Amino acid sequence: MSIQEPAVDLTRPRPDEKRRFPVFSKKNTSAATVLALLAWTIAVFDYGLFGTLLPAMQEEFGWTAPEAYAINTWIAVGTAIVCFGIGPVIDRLGRRKGMMTTIGGTAVVSGLTALIPTGIPFLSNGLLVLIRSFGGLGFSEQAVNATYMNEVYQVTEVADKRKRPGFHYSFIQGGWPLGFLLASALALAFLPSLGWRALYLMATVPAIVIVWVIAKKLKETPQFELHHKLTELEKGGQSDEAHALARAYGVEHSSAAPLKRIWEPHLRRNTIVFSLAWIVNFFGITIFSVLGSSVLKNAKGVELSDAFWMLIVINLLAYFGYVFHGWLGDKIGRKQTIIGGWILSGISFTIMLSPLATNAFTIIASYGAGLFFLVGPYAAIQYFMAECYPVSCRATGTAFIGAMSQPGTIIGGAIFTAIAASSGTGTAAVWVGAVGTLVSGLLMIAAKPPAEALLEDHPHEVQA
Repeated sequence: MSIQEPAVDLTRPRPDEKRRFPVFSKKNTSAATVLALLAWTIAVFDYGLFGTLLPAMQEEFGWTAPEAYAINTWIAVGTAIVCFGIGPVIDRLGRRKGMMTTIGGTAVVSGLTALIPTGIPFLSNGLLVLIRSFGGLGFSEQAVNATYMNEVYQVTEVADKRKRPGFHYSFIQGGWPLGFLLASALALAFLPSLGWRALYLMATVPAIVIVWVIAKKLKETPQFELHHKLTELEKGGQSDEAHALARAYGVEHSSAAPLKRIWEPHLRRNTIVFSLAWIVNFFGITIFSVLGSSVLKNAKGVELSDAFWMLIVINLLAYFGYVFHGWLGDKIGRKQTIIGGWILSGISFTIMLSPLATNAFTIIASYGAGLFFLVGPYAAIQYFMAECYPVSCRATGTAFIGAMSQPGTIIGGAIFTAIAASSGTGTAAVWVGAVGTLVSGLLMIAAKPPAEALLEDHPHEVQA
């Protein structure tokens, strides 16, 4: 039987009083897990459609291959601006409203993308860049998920989720390959008959439904309810009361802005290391995950229809990469899991782009292995990052680092475009994508255990 959830006690505590966060029931934990997975899958579906449909859009908009890559890079610039701004908003709005904002934004972006006119080069390209830049709302949904589920699994009544949070979170983060799989499958089924615009309209409907369900079913975390109360007390000039209430729950309270907090001395190192790792790793994500159909077509000579079904198989394999890395992170440590995965990914993609991979089987096997070890560690790193920041700046920290993916897309896309124009897509994919992925694994060696933030987490102290 599920435990009835009491409210968070936000009254003024007695001197030296110790409090525990109330339990998050099994029912609400299950609802949170399912909705987080669906929200992330739908967000990635929209995000992945652009890369999947880029060859078809390239033909209708009249772009050359380098021009198409350049458009993708400019969209990354706009996406970065949106991503950098969403974290502090989530730390103030809350996890539940943050999820509604990111998925609601996805619905709007998908619908507007379908309406962009062609035949007016400057206007059409400008509208495309502007609208798709707000796809950063959907991309930021993973930061909301990581923050929200980290807090839920700390106080859930489900013992296994408290004991193995990384493993259970991996199923949610696995929405990335599921979203790309959905984009590839629907493109294969409907692109020839309905065109790319209809696919963006298809992405709008489930996003609207998810927002409605989240509004009805999702419960805010007790940690954020406390953080919200502390913020109100601070704004009301009751700083002493805020610090007393924070001490009662054993959490850290600061009046500093969340964006400033992640650069404080005890948090700065991880902010820098994670940011650099994400920048370089997204060289590989941009090329092998987002632009997968273009790489298969232009680097390996695969027909577009064949590339779609190949990516369906490859992304299905990648989903199990999340589960594996989530499980492994709980066993051997998230840092070691991330390092090993990204190094193996760089090696696998190098093999895929070499003359060793010449037929469908070897291409799928090596590409699948590369994506397995490229995206799978994100199940570990998203949860690891959430563990590295206190509640007051947790969403800001994870969203800020996630936003560093976009400078990675911009820099990697620009280098990739330049090398592809002179030496071809295959050469560019090796030196930018494969090498970048390997280097990101090496950078993670400099990350440190998240001791400071873990001091305020109470994974087993829940009220019955």
